[in-house]
Amino acid sequence: METGTLPRIGVVVLTMGNRPIELKRALESLLAQKLVHIDAVVVGNGWDPVEIPSPIKTHFLPENLGIPAGRNAGVSHVRGEFLCFLDDDSWFLDEDFLITSVERFRQYPKMGLLQPRITDPKSLENDPTRWIPRLNKRTAEEPSKVFHVGETCLVSPRALFDATGGWAAGFWYAHEGIELAWRIWDTGHYVWYAGDMRIGHPVVDPRRHDEFYRLNARNRVWLARRNLPAPLCWIYPTSWLLVECLRMRKNHSAVRQYLAGWRAGWRGSPWHRETRLKLKWSTVLRMTMAGRPPVL
Repeated sequence: METGTLPRIGVVVLTMGNRPIELKRALESLLAQKLVHIDAVVVGNGWDPVEIPSPIKTHFLPENLGIPAGRNAGVSHVRGEFLCFLDDDSWFLDEDFLITSVERFRQYPKMGLLQPRITDPKSLENDPTRWIPRLNKRTAEEPSKVFHVGETCLVSPRALFDATGGWAAGFWYAHEGIELAWRIWDTGHYVWYAGDMRIGHPVVDPRRHDEFYRLNARNRVWLARRNLPAPLCWIYPTSWLLVECLRMRKNHSAVRQYLAGWRAGWRGSPWHRETRLKLKWSTVLRMTMAGRPPVL
């Protein structure tokens, strides 16, 4: 296949520059991809990227804008029919990952977003079930439609990503993957967990800090306020409030942070300079028929 006929993929790699070894591994695995034309940019979120291999471009954000806004900042710097978002601590385990993704989208035109199976090939233990983005975990290798994603590596047709309005810039961290997935469903497409495709990611300590609980709660409310029609915009975050407080009942500090974040979600604005229409009721019905009504 001649270079001119290769599918073009725009790849956005987000980093704060605090994981140089991991970033180097990610970029090496990106440049090793076969049968695709890659147009890639490293976005330095509060870090001026240095020692980035050619032909990968760089984009310096003087201020850390948070994860979703940082990803958005890279999109205009790459071209391609498809977009791939890759975190700096993830890496491609297979040289045909991107071309396989392209072939899947062309084979299944109603597929709007693809998340591969996240795995740590160096770990002697099983990968965490939290990496499987569905309620019924079953096996990690089993594919299915899903309604949220692990954001460490995602692929989407660029036109569909643009149609969603992009990442929820004001979220900073937490639940931006749920919003993107919902917005893909709202275009009339679906989100696919490809359990037979792999992306590498190290197993990390699952313990959380106070900011996680606060942003988790705040963004859950914002997610509902931005996307769900009444009365779901009240039911969804209230259901999650009850569930999370029950789960964390022995961790009093976490409960306090969650309650503080939940209140902040109702008091603050979720829009952050962009406005979005609510999900269509037809989308809510499609999500419900597919097994995940947006009430919990």
